[in-house]
Amino acid sequence: MLVVLSRMMLTSSLVVLCTAAPVLAQQWREQPDYGYEPSPAYDQRGYYPEPQAYERPQPYSRDPYEVPPPAGYAQPQAAPAPVASTPAPAATVARRAPVAPLPADFIEQVNSAPHGALPAKTDKPDPVIVMLQVLLDRAHVSPGVIDGRQGGNLTKAISALQSMHNLPATGKLGPDIWDILQSVADRPVMTDYTITAKDVAGPFVPDMPKDYAEMAKLPALSYRDPVEALAERFHMDETFLRRLNPEADFNQPGTIIAVVDVGANAKAKVAHLVADASTRQLLGYNENWDVVVAYPATIGSAALPSPSGIHAVKAVAENPDYWYRPQVNFQQGDNTKALRLPGGPNNPVGTVWIGLDKPTYGIHGSPEPSKIDKTNSHGCLRLTNWDAQELVKLVKVGVDVEFVDQTPTASVAPAAPAAPRPAPYQAADGYQEMPPALR
Repeated sequence: MLVVLSRMMLTSSLVVLCTAAPVLAQQWREQPDYGYEPSPAYDQRGYYPEPQAYERPQPYSRDPYEVPPPAGYAQPQAAPAPVASTPAPAATVARRAPVAPLPADFIEQVNSAPHGALPAKTDKPDPVIVMLQVLLDRAHVSPGVIDGRQGGNLTKAISALQSMHNLPATGKLGPDIWDILQSVADRPVMTDYTITAKDVAGPFVPDMPKDYAEMAKLPALSYRDPVEALAERFHMDETFLRRLNPEADFNQPGTIIAVVDVGANAKAKVAHLVADASTRQLLGYNENWDVVVAYPATIGSAALPSPSGIHAVKAVAENPDYWYRPQVNFQQGDNTKALRLPGGPNNPVGTVWIGLDKPTYGIHGSPEPSKIDKTNSHGCLRLTNWDAQELVKLVKVGVDVEFVDQTPTASVAPAAPAAPRPAPYQAADGYQEMPPALR
């Protein structure tokens, strides 16, 4: 009888424990973050670690804290892996609708495009615009996504190039612009690229959910397929890349495709950033207030405007997690609880977070590069992933970020910051240090 009673009491205890454990775990996971939206790993050196390159999860290995077997113990030998009779299946990729190919000589037209006036606007990619976009990108004034079409981002890139060379920022293309771009026109605009096994290995997320709760369940918010990954690497519009290569199998290593050659990233360090809400552009200046980089940007919205005045870079992180907090920022769909969304290029803040000393505000990447300056943001300053990846290497904690409606040029910008900046780790606007990210 005692044995029966003991078993009954033990069973009852296990039921209570198993019922309570998920609740306790859920409460622990759902603790809201107290700082910026993305949550890079905390570092005991004082704040955030230096940005690290994204690393994919490594294969499982034995726990380093596991007690080793006693000396002389014979480890069981693993059975040899069976020889596969058929090749391993390729990574799952999204199926794409076919696209209309460009003219067979389009690449030759781009590489030999005349250096004249802008062609008339058209819905089709134009060789002259492709050449202009690529050369501007090489000169570190980003035209946004390269698609061969005219638009506001192209005009503002021309204006930035003019400011960079102390010319009136008219945004109009003329002989002076082509003369400046000759320094980066030393090689063809179009080039060949051979797809590698790494390009198609994934992991990919073919059906990327829109709902944050569903996104939070994924191990990483990776690219959808090799096309998206390659388009971002070469700063290209996905459809434009596919139209250039209508017969290409993007999932097959060894396939040769045509891409644009945008050159290397900028190296000049940025000492001041100016975000111009009227032109929707972010300009980077050196210590002498000379423009060294420029990017098209989505800057806030009427409902959630970006900050005003002067702020400072507080922290930087690459491939950050994103903390969704509806009570602090905004509510997405029916999601009323805090969520941690994993890192990746399709994360809501893309692959980079440059946090400001004003809580929850920052400069970050975007999962939809073609929509930069075409939509609104939730108060932050949004760039393409590749522009954000370049910028994060050029700034450091303490760099001032000024939000203005009228961007000063190098000739009229103040010689020094107009207002004192808070120390890099000093509390500002009620800011509290962010706890370590829940991993």
